[in-house]
Amino acid sequence: MSDRFRERLAEAVAARRSSIVLGLDPDPARVWPEALAVASAHDGAPGAPPSPAAAAAELVVAHCAALIAAAGPACVAVKPQVACFERLGSAGWAALERVVAAARAAGLLVHADAERGDIGVSAEAYAEGLVGPAPGLDADAVTVNPYLGEDSLEPFVGTGRGVFVLVRTSNPGAADLQDAELAQGGPLWERVAALVDRLDANAVVGATAPEHLVRARALMPRATFLLPGVGAQGGRVEDLAPAFAPGAHGGLVTASRSIARAHEQHGGEPAAAAREEAERLREAAWALCA
Repeated sequence: MSDRFRERLAEAVAARRSSIVLGLDPDPARVWPEALAVASAHDGAPGAPPSPAAAAAELVVAHCAALIAAAGPACVAVKPQVACFERLGSAGWAALERVVAAARAAGLLVHADAERGDIGVSAEAYAEGLVGPAPGLDADAVTVNPYLGEDSLEPFVGTGRGVFVLVRTSNPGAADLQDAELAQGGPLWERVAALVDRLDANAVVGATAPEHLVRARALMPRATFLLPGVGAQGGRVEDLAPAFAPGAHGGLVTASRSIARAHEQHGGEPAAAAREEAERLREAAWALCA
C-alpha cells in the first residue's frame, strides 16, 4: 500500500536533503505581525466587512503562508493540524485549502493531521475528504487513530496515500493506554505496531519517548516514522537515530511551535528566527542519516 507514497517521499527527502515536517497549528490570536498586516490589507478591500470567522481565516492563511515561505525551504512537508482550521467553520476549511495550495506551490508534500478513527461509511467519507481528489483535500498523507481496529484503517490504506497510524504518541497521557500490558504479554502499542506492519502502513512514534524507537523499528521495519514532540514538548532530534535505520526517509521529524515561535525564545524577526530553527533541525536530522 505505502510503496507509492514512500517512493515519492524518498525522492522528495533526497531532493530537498530534509526530513523535517513543518507543523501548521495556527492560532488567530498568535499570528506573526506580517500576517496581521497582510490580513488587514485584505479586510480593507471594498465591500461588506468580513465575518469574525472569515477575518480569523484570513489571519490564519497569511500566517501559514509567511511560515511556509520562511521555513519551507528547510522542510520536506507541511502538516496542517486540521482541527485548527475546522474550528473556524466553512471559512476555516477554505483557509485550509488555500494553505495546502501554498504548500504545494512551495514544492512541499502535505500531511493532513486529522487523527480520524471510525468505521464503515464514516471511515470511507473521512478518507475521501482528506486524501481523496477534488472535492476532497487531496493530501499526500493523513494521521489516523487505530483504536476501533483494522476495519477503521482499511479505507485509508486503500487510497495509496501515506497512512500514519498513532502507535506510541508524544503526549504524557500516552502511557495511560498505550503502555498498558496485555494479558497475552507486551504493551498495547506493540499490538498496534504489529497491525501497522501487517497493513504496510506508517507510524506515529513520539520523539519524547525515544527509548521505544529500537523496539518500534524492529516491529515495523518498513514503516516511515512520523516523530512529533521535538522542541516545545522536550524531544531531541539527536535521540531519534533508530527511526532512520531504513534511510533518510525512514523518519520525519515534525516541529510546529518550536519553529513558528522561535522568535519568542531566541529573539529576532519571526521569519528569520523560524528559518534559522528549521535549518538547525534539518541539519541535526540529516546528520543521523549520514
